[in-house]
Amino acid sequence: MKAFVVGKYKEPLELAEVAEPVVGERDVLVQVEAAGLNLLDEKVRRGQFRQILPYRPPFVLGHDLAGTVVAAGAGVRGFKIGDEVFARPADHRIGTFAERIAVAEADLALKPASISMAEAASLPLVALTAWQALVERGNLQAGQRVLIHAGAGGVGSIAIQLAKHLGATVATTASGSNADFVRELGADTVIDYRTQDFEQLLGGVDLVVDSLGGENLEKSLRVLRPGGKAIGIAGPPDAAFAREIGAGTALRLATTALSAGVRRQARKLGVTYEFLFMRASGDQLREIGALIDSGALRPIVGKTVPFDQIPEALGALEQGGIRGKAVAVKA
Repeated sequence: MKAFVVGKYKEPLELAEVAEPVVGERDVLVQVEAAGLNLLDEKVRRGQFRQILPYRPPFVLGHDLAGTVVAAGAGVRGFKIGDEVFARPADHRIGTFAERIAVAEADLALKPASISMAEAASLPLVALTAWQALVERGNLQAGQRVLIHAGAGGVGSIAIQLAKHLGATVATTASGSNADFVRELGADTVIDYRTQDFEQLLGGVDLVVDSLGGENLEKSLRVLRPGGKAIGIAGPPDAAFAREIGAGTALRLATTALSAGVRRQARKLGVTYEFLFMRASGDQLREIGALIDSGALRPIVGKTVPFDQIPEALGALEQGGIRGKAVAVKA
């Protein structure tokens, strides 16, 4: 079958013939109809996550999919041939930029009936990130105040909607041109990051979801109330994350050192910092899918491209300008 492959780190993606996926006893073989495009894909291609995700080239890239079940392992009970599904395959089992992919049953969910394949493919990685940040890690409650950075982006556009569904008061940063858009998603306070300083405008925040890192994360710590929490999805990674992935001693020490400064600042301020590297979860996708079909959440697809234009589309992601997600679709 044909797939887009990382033949060598930092080199352009290659369209290549690869072996058909091996379908294990608890695996589901999916014909890919659409695949979400993520900055994570581009960073993996460049080798920026080699210590955390040591993929050995050549490997097929791609972290989001929507498609149709074409086969299932003998132990699969929740899916049948013909089912329309969506997923973010687990780390070390990525490869959605292909004709077909074998996905663990536990990582898969039925596609929400009310949306298209392209819309479904836009969701898994960003919606799982938002869910794990707000619900699982942040334990966001009705009446609390949350700051979601980059509200017009992939994670931000879903996180705003989810936070409002949970009953929180939502502040977000966005460009002035996106102010009305993020308000429509549910943002109560919109801060133009180009002309305003959110640190001067906010305080007493219960939870921050930071997708930018660096100085933005440091300032985010200072707008939290005592006991508040900042969740970073851009880093720096921390020791807890290293333990989660079963990292060796060297990597655990390295991640501890990388986050030492921000954790020290957090302690001084009486707040906490956690790094989130989202994980695959079919169970959480089912909950997200139910919210989609109920109308509580809606996918945001800012751009679609033909599947054969994936390499060029990935390269353009860092230029920004896309609301929500870009998605590659089969003809």
